[in-house]
Amino acid sequence: MINFLKESTFTVNEVIVKAWAVTRRNYFSIATLCFLMFITSNASGLMAFFLKDVNKGLSALMALVFIMFYFTINLSLFRYIFHLLDDEERDVSIVSTIPTKRQIIKFLIGMLYFILCIAGVYTVVILLAFPFIYTGIRMEIITNIAISIGIIAMFITWVRISFYPFFILDKNLAPFASIKYSLATTRGNFTKILLLLLILGSFYLLCMFFGYIKWPIIAFLLNILSSFIIVPLSSVALTIAYRKMVSEYKGEGEPDILHNIV
Repeated sequence: MINFLKESTFTVNEVIVKAWAVTRRNYFSIATLCFLMFITSNASGLMAFFLKDVNKGLSALMALVFIMFYFTINLSLFRYIFHLLDDEERDVSIVSTIPTKRQIIKFLIGMLYFILCIAGVYTVVILLAFPFIYTGIRMEIITNIAISIGIIAMFITWVRISFYPFFILDKNLAPFASIKYSLATTRGNFTKILLLLLILGSFYLLCMFFGYIKWPIIAFLLNILSSFIIVPLSSVALTIAYRKMVSEYKGEGEPDILHNIV
């Protein structure tokens, strides 16, 4: 079994610096894919709005088409970044990074596992809180604490297994194996991943803050900066973080879940 228990595998500043260098050299191609994702997301919302009163079946079908198109572009973006990291000197065609049908199917099955894992963690937390009903503690207090802990547990689970698409694209692993590898990969690195996400999401948080205090111009400028700079940078940074963690692995064998939960 792979020895996933290790010291730090990457530092946040290394990831940010390298991600910025890669993004700067290939900004227009990376930003183009991000823009296509943005257009697809908004177009699906508009299409659903106009078709909701026409035909529900057609609306659902179009929603499915847009979702598939969005995920295809998203996976293409990650594959494109992999190619940039593996061969920085050679120009890479975006068309050549389109994922295969098999990879898309694996991704969708992995997403189903992803949702089930998060829902399962929340369910376990709620079930563990159930016996406290008979201790005399007010039901309202038990409910609030259980929901709060459940949300935190869901978030931690989301972060730890969210790298599964990288294993499908990079290692061609099966969906559930990708979930297990993602869980094992992030063991010991959760704090660094969380810090990385906070840094990358800081502009969005600032945008929300200035919108809340009624400074719309600053909020708009930060939103533009986040859309055109931070979003492409985030995709590259997460891919680099994945590569740095995977590069530390030694041994063979598929990790198990129980030994990599904590």
